Amino acid sequence: MIRNLSLACSALFLCATAHADVKLSAMFGDHMILQSGVNVPIWGEAAPGEQVTVRIFDQTKKTVASIDGQWRIQLNPLPVSEGTVMQVEGINPITLSDVAVGEVWLASGQSNMEMMLQNTSDLDNALSEADDPGLRLYKVEKATAEQPLSDLKGSWKLSTPEIAKPYSAVGWYFGRELRKRLKVPVGIIHSSWGGTEAEAWTSLAALGANEEYKPIFERWNKYMAQFPSANERYINQVLPKWEAERQQAKAEGRPEPPKPNGPIPPNSPHRPANLYNAMIAPLVPYAMRGVIWYQGESNASRAYQYRHLLPTMIADWRSAWGVKNPRDFAFYLVQLANFRAEKPEPADSEWAELREAQTMTALMPGNGQALAVDIGEAGDIHPKNKRAVGMRLAFLALSQTYGQHIEYSGPTFAAMTREDKKIRLKFANAEGLMSKTYPIPGFAIAGADQKWKWANASIEGNEIVVWNDAIADPIAVRYAWADNPKATIYNNANLPAVPFRTDIWPGMTMDKN
Repeated sequence: MIRNLSLACSALFLCATAHADVKLSAMFGDHMILQSGVNVPIWGEAAPGEQVTVRIFDQTKKTVASIDGQWRIQLNPLPVSEGTVMQVEGINPITLSDVAVGEVWLASGQSNMEMMLQNTSDLDNALSEADDPGLRLYKVEKATAEQPLSDLKGSWKLSTPEIAKPYSAVGWYFGRELRKRLKVPVGIIHSSWGGTEAEAWTSLAALGANEEYKPIFERWNKYMAQFPSANERYINQVLPKWEAERQQAKAEGRPEPPKPNGPIPPNSPHRPANLYNAMIAPLVPYAMRGVIWYQGESNASRAYQYRHLLPTMIADWRSAWGVKNPRDFAFYLVQLANFRAEKPEPADSEWAELREAQTMTALMPGNGQALAVDIGEAGDIHPKNKRAVGMRLAFLALSQTYGQHIEYSGPTFAAMTREDKKIRLKFANAEGLMSKTYPIPGFAIAGADQKWKWANASIEGNEIVVWNDAIADPIAVRYAWADNPKATIYNNANLPAVPFRTDIWPGMTMDKN
């Protein structure tokens, strides 16, 4: 009897498995945008051995689900289009409607990428242009995981004022500008989390392959070892004490004390790889043109480490997508905005060193950067002018990815020569070199003693000459080297000069890891 029951249960299980519905990754749905001009992977789940057929345009692709129930096909390059239908068939049929083919980009990072359009300046003008079925927006729901996930939560939406308002402002402005210039459908996939570090967006394999990141793991291993006892103390001691104080304050009509934070948990969004596992890995290998990235504030205290950490993360993502030529998967970052109080004298700066690390990364093949050093707010780490950020990223993509003749960079330091008590600076991308403020601020100059003083500056054609009469033998210059520098140098495209220094003297974050 037991044997017969066991056989019956097995038969029911096999029957249920054999007739399992075919499913698509959450990346695929109505209103989605597929990348044009490249091979396009489509994937999902089905019963092991089940045949899956995908049809779109004149293509019919078939495959069989693997023993673990996963399937994947690859479509040949698709033409730009809107209003297309894609059909998927297994034991059950799936029809995806209003599919578009165009340009797809991933927008990721921390809070300045996450910042919603509705919280930015110039909102009314943005919303007047927000009704655009050719601009499609995907928002990855926040999640963490200690191992890479195979799927995520999210869906494609057509851009409307209601959909655009809570969406990434930088992502939306970037996509809108590409729509205007390219006149093709554009899709933006938004996956970001405020306050997070680059290591949370990088895989454990990539981090573990480099001894430089060992201190990151040591720090987190310590947190995780302490968590059980710390959490027990938090639950049994800290919270009851706070609750008693809260009730007493309430009874006495006093303001209630804030709830104390608990210990860092294993599912923290700050833990190495936790965001990569849950919010990047499930996107792989969705076909896209590249990434826009706004992050770095949370790594500023470790700026020298960021020189290698950010390139590690970028290489990790390209490897996950199987990219061999970096230019086939663009990575365009936003350099940190100016922030905090201005300092009366030249000084070292963590944020300046982080910007330098970003510039170094931007010079690598397939990379680039858009500046925000002139549009920040001293008292707000989340400046509201996200239109300029999105536009500058779009200029970068239009030039470097799409080959349009458009200026995408402000003046960039190229070389220096010493002339008696002065230093002459030469720049690239400097047509129409100008300052929006006179006397020209933002330059500092030093001799061999490494004591910095503010410099006088004059523009001579596409060059700038700097000096300070108190320094008889100057050897180094810095520009916009501060948390909140006065950055007033532009070219005729109204793009700001890239902050720089000519010295290689050790910075304040050199030994911080």
